[in-house]
Amino acid sequence: MARFVRWYGSGPLHLLVLIASLALTGYAMVRLFAVRPWEVAIWFVGAAILHDLILLPLYSLADLSALSVLRHRADISARPTVPWINHLRVPTFLSGLLLLVWFPLILRLAVPYPGDTGLSDSVYLGRWLAITGVLFAASAVAFAVRLRRVHRTGGADESRPAAGHGTAP
Repeated sequence: MARFVRWYGSGPLHLLVLIASLALTGYAMVRLFAVRPWEVAIWFVGAAILHDLILLPLYSLADLSALSVLRHRADISARPTVPWINHLRVPTFLSGLLLLVWFPLILRLAVPYPGDTGLSDSVYLGRWLAITGVLFAASAVAFAVRLRRVHRTGGADESRPAAGHGTAP
């Protein structure tokens, strides 16, 4: 077993799950390409271009901006610190993912949906904003709990590096 872990880098369960997910993805691709091959190919190329050329630079810039604006100042005393950036990254990612999936309804661009579902598209923006607010509030509460726990014990948070940006040195 140790030889397999050294060779592969993880356990056999990881390899089994990876093979199963690749098989499921392959099955889905075969089914999709059988129905609309050109539309699926255009969608994949468009999604790759949209992500790599537009979205990746935008959220990288937003992350770097948050790090530079909210970076811990050098004049802070030797109080224990808690990494904070992931408490911004996670709700932002989830809110952005919801916006990406539901943007036609949130921005009222979906013409056939009200007729197909019988629901009005006027509630989606408010619901997305409410979900986004709840995500950020839950993240703030989790950060406050971690901060209180660290300040109560008087030491640094051991679950993450104390560098302030959530990555290992």
